[in-house]
Amino acid sequence: MTQDSNSVNIDKKPYHHGDLRAALIEQGMALLAQRDADSLSLREVARAAGVSATSVYRHFPDKEALFTALAMEGLAQLGAAQKAAAQTAGDGKQAFAATGRAYVRFALAHPALFRLIFASPALEASKASGRLDSEAFMLLQANAAAQAAKDGGETGVRTLQAWALVHGLAMLMLDGQIEPDDSLIDRVVG
Repeated sequence: MTQDSNSVNIDKKPYHHGDLRAALIEQGMALLAQRDADSLSLREVARAAGVSATSVYRHFPDKEALFTALAMEGLAQLGAAQKAAAQTAGDGKQAFAATGRAYVRFALAHPALFRLIFASPALEASKASGRLDSEAFMLLQANAAAQAAKDGGETGVRTLQAWALVHGLAMLMLDGQIEPDDSLIDRVVG
């Protein structure tokens, strides 16, 4: 290939596959696997996707919009992991406990993403508008309702008890207060 004297040799491959929004989310997720959200920038995500920084703004007007999309994707992945764990475990209490163990293990496997979902304002607008119907939360509520129907108690209280247990365990392990230990997860969320 020849270049004319006015062209610039750019080594990056141009973006071609048509769904830039999905590619940006994919690259953002990959970057979150390496570092925390605070150090992530729109320019870095654009660079990782092989596009100009200005093209990001067509899909995400600011960093908060990108973080919301990343948190929503993370919540979907968490829900999928919990659903798979429940299906493997069977029914009833075993399935409920399996979703809890999957929650803690997801947090440990994806600490920056987990913190983006649960310890940042990324999803505040979705929560406030009532648009935050995630599979993870629906599984939690359904399992809590089933346990309340079987053993008594209020569904809302059971929901909070289960979430507080697994979220607290996850945060204690992420923050180094408790050593991450798979067998401990199994014993605590049994």
